[in-house]
Amino acid sequence: MSNFTKAALGLTAVLLSSAAVTLPARAEVRNVVLVHGALVDGSGWRGVYDILTRDGYNVSIVQQPMTSLDQDVAATKSVLDRQDGDVVLVGHSYGGTIITAAGDNPKVKALVYVAALQPEKGESTVQLLQSMASPTNDIAPTKDGFLLIDRSKFAADFGADLPKDLGEFMARSQMPVAIAATSAQITVAAWHDKPSYGIVAKNDMTINPDLERWMYKRAGSTVTEIEGSHAIYISQAESVAKVIEQAAKAAK
Repeated sequence: MSNFTKAALGLTAVLLSSAAVTLPARAEVRNVVLVHGALVDGSGWRGVYDILTRDGYNVSIVQQPMTSLDQDVAATKSVLDRQDGDVVLVGHSYGGTIITAAGDNPKVKALVYVAALQPEKGESTVQLLQSMASPTNDIAPTKDGFLLIDRSKFAADFGADLPKDLGEFMARSQMPVAIAATSAQITVAAWHDKPSYGIVAKNDMTINPDLERWMYKRAGSTVTEIEGSHAIYISQAESVAKVIEQAAKAAK
């Protein structure tokens, strides 16, 4: 091999090495999709939304109909399909069941469960709730097949740490969930294949905090415990947003 050839090969190696070093690192996930739970709508995410958008994230909120699990999953997947790039998918309460089923979308890189149900394949929302008694039992069926919390007990059960006027407003603006949606079994459990994060609301009166701990442990989720009611995504928005951003940074 001539000296010229050796020099050319050496220069090529140096250039390739330099290129490898200077390649830009993959950016963290910048899209977040938020899914609300039963009895409420997506407006409760406003505090989390404000924090995430301030920090540069592109945030979308699903307004699912809560008429059936299939329709709720379809509404979530529709929002996911409109995202430009990778996504952290977040669910509160019954929204956890929805993101478990919808999270198989290839854009979803991490799942965050906020005081949420985290079912296994073949399980339903109501099945999990009945497996470990909740501190309260004030949810009742309507004549047309939906579920609501007694207005007079909503604030104490759902959001004892919310301002009184907000709790009262939420009690009167409840979004009913179909009994059929809560009894439907999921066929996909995305947390098997995606990293997951679980937030335990330590003062939850709607879902037993020990059930949250059990589900998150079963899934191998990264767990954060926060003092707060079932409405922790409202009352502790900063802490919830911090976990979502943690998931986004780790998913890069």
